[in-house]
Amino acid sequence: MLLYKPRFRYPDRAAGPPNLAEAESMAPGITPVYGSAADLVVDVEAPSGQTLAVDDPTLLSMLSDGLDERHALSLQRSERAVTDCRPVSVFSLQTVKQLEDEVGLTLDKRRFRANIYATFEAMSGFAEDTLIGRRLQVGTKAVIAVMDRDPRCKMITLDPDTAEARPEVLRRVAQAYDGKAGLYGAVLVEGTVRSGDEITLLD
Repeated sequence: MLLYKPRFRYPDRAAGPPNLAEAESMAPGITPVYGSAADLVVDVEAPSGQTLAVDDPTLLSMLSDGLDERHALSLQRSERAVTDCRPVSVFSLQTVKQLEDEVGLTLDKRRFRANIYATFEAMSGFAEDTLIGRRLQVGTKAVIAVMDRDPRCKMITLDPDTAEARPEVLRRVAQAYDGKAGLYGAVLVEGTVRSGDEITLLD
């Protein structure tokens, strides 16, 4: 499998747009203004090492290589990163460790593609399932309602760096945990989330 690696061209500007202070000062429940398109430009590193803008026709041609005439690949842009009513995924490091022990592999947490990787003290792997129906505050402002367990697909079998497939990871989740690992949450109060932020159980 060939790996294409996307990244923000200006990571500092993407993480903190010019209006960040204004957005943080807004009352809970008010959606802040988002960063400009120029600040959020994405480049993609191809397997060859060549770096292309995400909207470069050459990249689209490379990604389309091998598609038959019945299929087409197109680029879509949204002003919002996610539009689902459950846009935030949470995965505990304890669950990563438990799956490592159960399948006998070292697992990079990134294979679970979570928005938030959390350490829940005094909880074992998969114990976060008990948080469904409760609210979590992340950092000083953001609040999410935990809605459901996260159904898993083949993607968790793939190493995020090499794309090497280890089907036993999904097999274990399917057989022991009903095919689900991690949590889905809905945003109740928007706010900036930073690495190392404290997670507080509100109810």
